Amino acid sequence: MSQWIFPTLSEILAHSGDASNTANAGHGLELAMSHDGSSIAQKQLRAEREWFSAIAALEVLLQKTESNDPLQGVVLSAPLPVLSQPDLLEQFATWSFTANPLAILTGLPFQLLPALDESDTTEGTSATLSVLPGDPIAAEPFCLVLTRRFSLVMVLGEDADKAPAFLFSFAPEVIHQLWQNLRLRVMLMNPARLKKLDALYEKFAPVAPDYRVVSQFSHMLLRHLPNGEMHMPQSRSHSNHAHTVDTTQMPESLKSLDVELLQAIAHEVRTPLTTIRTFTRLLLKRRDLPPDVVKRLEIIDRECSEQIDRFGLIFRAVELETSATKLETTSLASTSLAEMLEQSIPRWQKQACLRNLTLDVILPQQLPPVVSDPTMLDQALTSLIERSARSLPAGSQIRVEVSLAGHQLKLQLQSQLQDEKASEQPCSSHRHHTPLLKSLGQVLMFQPETGNLSLNLSATKSLFHALGAKLIVRERPEQGEVFTLFLPLEPAHSFR
Repeated sequence: MSQWIFPTLSEILAHSGDASNTANAGHGLELAMSHDGSSIAQKQLRAEREWFSAIAALEVLLQKTESNDPLQGVVLSAPLPVLSQPDLLEQFATWSFTANPLAILTGLPFQLLPALDESDTTEGTSATLSVLPGDPIAAEPFCLVLTRRFSLVMVLGEDADKAPAFLFSFAPEVIHQLWQNLRLRVMLMNPARLKKLDALYEKFAPVAPDYRVVSQFSHMLLRHLPNGEMHMPQSRSHSNHAHTVDTTQMPESLKSLDVELLQAIAHEVRTPLTTIRTFTRLLLKRRDLPPDVVKRLEIIDRECSEQIDRFGLIFRAVELETSATKLETTSLASTSLAEMLEQSIPRWQKQACLRNLTLDVILPQQLPPVVSDPTMLDQALTSLIERSARSLPAGSQIRVEVSLAGHQLKLQLQSQLQDEKASEQPCSSHRHHTPLLKSLGQVLMFQPETGNLSLNLSATKSLFHALGAKLIVRERPEQGEVFTLFLPLEPAHSFR
């Protein structure tokens, strides 16, 4: 045990895995990821990957949580909120334990931060809970979720041997023990919040989950891992039968520079961006901010989201390139391209304007649904537009034209110089500028003059193929690349 006045959550979880506790649970699932033979640094990196994959799996699971109550449940976490989806933030009461809110961003001492108005802390509002300086819980990422369907705790901490590990449990008695531990901290540092938290805990008391919930979470956790490398030695479900979950290991020949580089990006780029975006969204909930501050915070939120999505797309492409089952890992469904474009076009035009470019989009009067993945399709199309924009001089135009082509929908993206610019300058001065690109491993390209990372054409084509589409690229000597994308229409809307 630690020398702190209260045990850490990973200590409680690690010891709950003993035979006297876990074997008699009778339900739920207690799990610790084991990586024998690895260095401490490797174990830490793997545990962090599993933690972020679990957060992604949790958000998917919570999206499926429905009830007549506008409040779907409670999420306690440290040192930051773990939910990032706006709809989930509205449906769940989220509370974060932290020694110093916003310290990561501002470095301001705690006493300089504005006090929270207790009257504004409604059931669904995000709020922070203070902990004593030096309390290890503030440095041990955890998440405790209470809903009417299931209860779950996840911790990025240490196992019983003090090695870095990711642990989680669905067992109600384990979650109750952890709640009592957290409640003592609230009683010590946030007594005014105790009544509200007690009421929420009583409303969403820990329950034994249906075995299908545990199975869904485990499979989604594995699916969201960057390279699928995880070993689950033993788990216990309702039937109390231990079993082993095997995953496809990535071939050694494919563990290239791409994977190593992206692991570093995940840790060094995406994590702080997610932190900044989370705090930004918490600040945007305040009602006392002047309009200019709100505008700047919205810009920060948008820029963070764009970069998080961009790196997420690169991760997805690497996963597809290194997976033995490329096409089975993407779930395709009916996708309203009209709704997607309605949300994306203003964003694309704003990004083009920042580069002194114009973006024109031509759409048919009727835009039937296609079969794809709406989120990934939006990100992949954004990547194509960014690729085209980076190679154009100021004053150029990007043209996107969508049309029907039988049982498919055709989307063509091409660039062209404005006529007035062409007439004012010699031909040689307005030729298409092809930036210098260097290959990085199997899927990435690096642009030295800007520092941008992007997918190469092979990986881009594979990505669209996994999204149910076919991408054709044609080179024009003076104008650059023309991208033609064919998406399958939903069967009921196909035209012959």
